[in-house]
Amino acid sequence: MDAMFGRVKKKDAASRTVTLIGKPGCHLCDDARAVIEAVCAETGASWEEKDITRDEELHRAYWEQIPVVLVDGEQHTFWRVDAGRLRRELGA
Repeated sequence: MDAMFGRVKKKDAASRTVTLIGKPGCHLCDDARAVIEAVCAETGASWEEKDITRDEELHRAYWEQIPVVLVDGEQHTFWRVDAGRLRRELGA
């Protein structure tokens, strides 16, 4: 936090993590993966993928929204991923 102005400093994109929650055979998940891979390669952010069919908690929370994209554990979007919006979220 910037004590002088009371602002929170943004994290560097390289320290951010994008999580794709999807399932095998999902064409929207394939589209989301391509966008996430490209944006993370540009920004230096790391990314991971979680399979909703292997995690009961994720299944209950997100089944009707997949693919779901989280940034640092917070939901960013679902169904379609906008590359520009993801870049902005990552601070790029």
